[in-house]
Amino acid sequence: MSIPPPVPSLAEASAAIAAGTLSPVALTEGALARIAALEPRLNAFITLAADRARAAAAEAEREIRAGRRRGPLHGIAYALKDIYDAAGLPTTAHSRVLGLDNVATADATTTRLLEDAGMVLLGKLATHEFARGGPTDPLAWPAAKNPWNPAHFAGGSSSGSGTAVASGMVAMAMGSDTGGSIRLPAAFQGIVGLKPTYGRVSRHGVVPLSFGMDHTGPLTRTVEDCAMTMQILAAHDPLDPGSADVPAGDYLSGLKAGVRGLTIGHARAFDEAASLTPEQAAAMAEAVRVLRGLGATVVEVALPPMRRFEAASWTIIHAESFAIHQEHLRKTPELYGRVTFERIALGAFATGPHYVQAQRLRTLLTAEVDAVLKGCDAILCAPASGAAPALADVDEGPWRRQQPLTAPFNLTGHPAICIPAGFDAKGLPLSLQLVGRAFDEAMVLRIAHAHEQATEWHTRRPPEDQA
Repeated sequence: MSIPPPVPSLAEASAAIAAGTLSPVALTEGALARIAALEPRLNAFITLAADRARAAAAEAEREIRAGRRRGPLHGIAYALKDIYDAAGLPTTAHSRVLGLDNVATADATTTRLLEDAGMVLLGKLATHEFARGGPTDPLAWPAAKNPWNPAHFAGGSSSGSGTAVASGMVAMAMGSDTGGSIRLPAAFQGIVGLKPTYGRVSRHGVVPLSFGMDHTGPLTRTVEDCAMTMQILAAHDPLDPGSADVPAGDYLSGLKAGVRGLTIGHARAFDEAASLTPEQAAAMAEAVRVLRGLGATVVEVALPPMRRFEAASWTIIHAESFAIHQEHLRKTPELYGRVTFERIALGAFATGPHYVQAQRLRTLLTAEVDAVLKGCDAILCAPASGAAPALADVDEGPWRRQQPLTAPFNLTGHPAICIPAGFDAKGLPLSLQLVGRAFDEAMVLRIAHAHEQATEWHTRRPPEDQA
């Protein structure tokens, strides 16, 4: 059986629907057909809401034909990491602890915003258990696979979201990021993943892992698709205590303004301390060359040592995740996977003084990164030491031997994006990370778009015999 083609990007689908050359029903049916062809191998979905999607697509088509188009994403399919509530569907967090009986009675704020924009929900996507476990834990549902090579890691806990987008099942999926779980699936699967500023996108109705470190955001095929999604998602939400009452930006008006005249800080020493592979180091050097060629000034900047970020980040995550899960850990410990249980239970050893000192260090490190960003428009650094590791080499111990290079910016809350930056000798994607000033996602997207359009990495897709 032939595999149906990948779905178009959000921008392509939006233009085609506006022109009348593509209908929401046909788009949704195409997505469902591709899911049916690929899903037995990739395990991206936990819950496929096909009937719901068909009904929503038909309604969108009727509204658009009647001249009531809600906006550019009306009638376009998307999917949710299965920690987001969607009324009438189970929220499992990929765990037996919650399971299929945990049916949401209301939408998460982000789900409501996307639904109000007329988007069509296809279903709920695989994650690591409670966004904390590992890819090889035997759970109620299998882990999502990397479509570039299923024997390699699909990224962090938003792995199902990354897999669904990278394989062309959907053009956008929502993920969450506590230490890199939007950006690493994007990096390891050759797509775009944005962690907005802490407080920019609501977390209400999303299963928490760490109140002070959790971020929500989109994974997409292109930077423009990411900007289109942020036009909908960026809004103050009184239901989320961490939501910032800051006016949302316009992420599309300046997207194509280029980088001429901008200053980008290259955190080369920060990368070198992480022992980048030669291929990843070459990708970073090429990114510098491309950005300079586009007219940007690239200067070297110094970030604080990774060990300081690690000390604060993981103390906070361990303490807060244990506080969230302690009741379940006491009553039903046997329902957790080993990796999740060990990592969350480790938080029992985080004391009050540990937590307070970590928060103090967080304030100091955030100020240091803010100071760097006073001298540049964004920071360029690697998201990981190289391409996706083999599953056999993924560290699933309670305390990772090497923390991801994405995690510092969860601690500081700055917006950060990962975009494609090349491939290694095995044909696995490489990526770069751009970090911006607080609430300046527009600048991060602008620089990312300029690099994307000057290269062809984003045009490549996983081989169909793998996907």
